[in-house]
Amino acid sequence: MASQSDFNLFVIGAGSGGVRAARVAAAHGAKVAIAEEYRLGGTCVIRGCVPKKLLVYGAHFAEDLEDARRFGWHVKDAKFDWPTLRDNVLSEVTRLSGLYTQTLENHKVKILLERAVVTGPNSVRVGEREYTADVILIATGARPHVPTSPGCEHGITSNEAFHLEQLPKRMLIAGGGYIANEFAGVFNEFGVKVTLVNRSDAILRGYDAQIRDRLLQISMIKGIQFLFNSPIEKIVKEDSGALTVHMPGGPVECDAVMFATGRVPNTRGLGLETAGVEIDEAGAVRVDDESRSTCPSIYAVGDVTNRVQLTPVAIREGQAFADTVFGKKPTKVDYNCIPAAVFSHPPLAGVGLTEGEARNQLGAVKVYTADFRPMKNVLAGRNERALYKVIVDAATEKIVGAHMIGPDAPEILQVLAIAVKAGLGKSQLDEVVAVHPTMAEELVLLK
Repeated sequence: MASQSDFNLFVIGAGSGGVRAARVAAAHGAKVAIAEEYRLGGTCVIRGCVPKKLLVYGAHFAEDLEDARRFGWHVKDAKFDWPTLRDNVLSEVTRLSGLYTQTLENHKVKILLERAVVTGPNSVRVGEREYTADVILIATGARPHVPTSPGCEHGITSNEAFHLEQLPKRMLIAGGGYIANEFAGVFNEFGVKVTLVNRSDAILRGYDAQIRDRLLQISMIKGIQFLFNSPIEKIVKEDSGALTVHMPGGPVECDAVMFATGRVPNTRGLGLETAGVEIDEAGAVRVDDESRSTCPSIYAVGDVTNRVQLTPVAIREGQAFADTVFGKKPTKVDYNCIPAAVFSHPPLAGVGLTEGEARNQLGAVKVYTADFRPMKNVLAGRNERALYKVIVDAATEKIVGAHMIGPDAPEILQVLAIAVKAGLGKSQLDEVVAVHPTMAEELVLLK
């Protein structure tokens, strides 16, 4: 693509969205550069979904080894070594970061491992050098929010959780979203005494209420303590090294505090004002449905736009941007019916309308549930129950939502999300013969 500029496309941020956009634009024939100040791969690969899921796998062995006895296996003196898991996870992260580098190099994308700042509608400064580009894409993601109460500098975020020298004996996790609940489950399985504190009175806002309640019950039975309506007033570091967290209900002493109190778009100090790019009150880049900002030559995708903070959404936005701007294939992302999961213990997942949303929007709904003990739990002597819910519009018999908690719920829900997205009816689930014995068969046997 002939141009007077140094590049057709300059991408700032080499996470999931930025890398996809760079790769696809290059495949469409564009001359592309990408700048990254930390490591190639972004939050998901380096300090998010991928290492988190590996910790979740590691944590599951605590219960599996316990359950093994009922299945005739005797594992002598099983003990957990945090540094082994931590270092193996970090080396896998390094391997994946290398693959991202390879992919970009294979597509002849110029990689600049330095911070980039926008200096105008078509110019970017990287270190001492200024580059020009026909189009600039902001894909700088988001960072963990840290409260400003006194002493909060003594806390860590999910970023640092992957690098802990050793596990604390007692950990307080602030927040009620998926990151807070996932890490609470992981550290609890590793033998840490976990207290989850939340400023509101609920966990996992946005997920189905019945499923959230089930997770809360199970988490409490597993030994996680919950303190609701407890905003942190201050944190005091004692001479012993312990931390005292002051809240309205009284102080709690712990050895580490982790903040999982939301994520903030990374737009600070990016120079966007030099190009007339509008930022909203949350610090996100305002974009239209083609991901274009208020400056016609600057686009933004992923968490920095604060639309839906999920890796697969950022990837779709990056793909749609590259196809639209460089591939002559105008594409828009469909944000309807996005499935999501929480890798708690046990995990939960959902797609479409929750029961509450369906009753508000549709009036008459039918709710089908399966509340059962998975076969493995029965023999293991675990009282933990799985709960599956399918929400149906009473007028059309169409499935409008599906929500589940139990072993492998995210794996099962991914397939069920196809039925919800396709607008299939409840009768079409009933027509399918069950695969027996499985947990997922409950979905085709709902009465």
